[in-house]
Amino acid sequence: MSSSRITLDELKSYLWNSAVLLRTHIDAGSYKQYIFPLMFFKRICDVYDEECAEILEEYDGDEDALEWEENHRFIVPKGFHWNDVRSVSENVGVAIVNAFRAIEKGNPEKLQGVFGDGAWTNKNRLPDKLLKDLIEHFSSKTLSMKNCPEDELGQGYEYLIKKFADDSGHTAQEFYTNRTVVHLMTEMLTPQSGESIYDPTCGSAGMLISAIAYLKQQGLEWRNVRAYGQEINALTSAIGRMNLFLHGVKDFHIVNDDTLKKPAFVEHGDLMQFDLVLANPPYSIKQWDREAFLADKYGRNFLGTPPQGRADYAFFQHILKSLNPNTGRCAILFPHGVLFRDEEREMREKLVRSDLVECVIGIGKNLFFNSPMEACIIICRTRKAHSRKGQVLFIDARYEVTRRKAESYLEEDHIQKIAQAYTEFKVQDGFSAIATVEQIIGYDSKLSIPLYVSGSNSVDNEETLYSAEEALDGWLASSDAFRKSYETLKYMLFENGGDENA
Repeated sequence: MSSSRITLDELKSYLWNSAVLLRTHIDAGSYKQYIFPLMFFKRICDVYDEECAEILEEYDGDEDALEWEENHRFIVPKGFHWNDVRSVSENVGVAIVNAFRAIEKGNPEKLQGVFGDGAWTNKNRLPDKLLKDLIEHFSSKTLSMKNCPEDELGQGYEYLIKKFADDSGHTAQEFYTNRTVVHLMTEMLTPQSGESIYDPTCGSAGMLISAIAYLKQQGLEWRNVRAYGQEINALTSAIGRMNLFLHGVKDFHIVNDDTLKKPAFVEHGDLMQFDLVLANPPYSIKQWDREAFLADKYGRNFLGTPPQGRADYAFFQHILKSLNPNTGRCAILFPHGVLFRDEEREMREKLVRSDLVECVIGIGKNLFFNSPMEACIIICRTRKAHSRKGQVLFIDARYEVTRRKAESYLEEDHIQKIAQAYTEFKVQDGFSAIATVEQIIGYDSKLSIPLYVSGSNSVDNEETLYSAEEALDGWLASSDAFRKSYETLKYMLFENGGDENA
């Protein structure tokens, strides 16, 4: 067993090779169900051992001090340590499940349900030899704090999340949001020390972790941040909790439930309100309880009730109702359709008139797994700066993207350019524009970016990436602008004695 500092490359290889062992035995989409809990179990036990060594040194070998709960991050009950499971030669799956349940029971407030419910005892899928091989592989390194600090293990974990998303194909989008896009969203909202941060569809908690990473990078206190998340998928919510623990975050609350049907964070009959919300809701879902939303007891239909076929504005309204009235701001990743679809026009008009929308950003295509689709980021703020009231900034960042080895991502230069345009709130020809609420209402309350950003930063012969309806919006806007210019010119000529029919 290795007990020296693990490099990030070694960690990545170590973690990915554990998944390689599962190939041919289970579907790639199920790797996460087994690798993450096993890795977390190993980490808990190695840190527990490290704490025990430190306790004995501090208390001059007094073994009674080992039993004091305050000396441990997590309790590992006797008989259910990693080494106990490692010593089992038969019915290994049963031993793993028993250890998981014992640790959850020993840490009920922190770890209840965190290991999930994988089919560990199914010997057809996971024979004893395979489980023994997995355990021996994980036993080859010691995942103590000294060998593998929280930030590094967290990076390794995020790497594995992305690898599983790549490998599992169609299930990836709900599991993993492109981290460079998340970084951009965080950079624009600038989290502050001591704030509350919320993600109503938190997946593996990447957005919450990004906000805390921002504080660390800025040298700000991050341990006093309160993180909240809700996730409908039980396994994914468990992975999110493990992810936060592995990143050293302690003050968090992740709940496994349906955000629209049963919001988890409620105080005195109202939705809790947060300083900052980051979200990538599931796109245009059809299976949701629209009837209940019609008479929502939390008032989340203040803009109206979305159509059954698209729940986007249900999530949107939930987020807006969850913002602190003084400090609240959100960045939401949506499909472009929310900006212009006719079926949501009345809700969108109320949204525009509310003056909550501060910025709309179009980002490049291929930033999502197995989809060339473009998306947009909508930033809302409950209390805009005085100079921004009654205005919306539009940013066309479609071409701020790099594609290498069949993967698209935002580089740091892209992120800083977009974030700076938002911070400065200025017009840049072909890149950003400002429209007043009245102008937007005049365009049928459409928030389509081509309506407002003139020119284009596209390369010659570059494929047009907007939808047909958005392209039409842009063409109509250009035509409208031309007509107005022509009418003005004609009027000026006429006023100066020119021939009106010239």
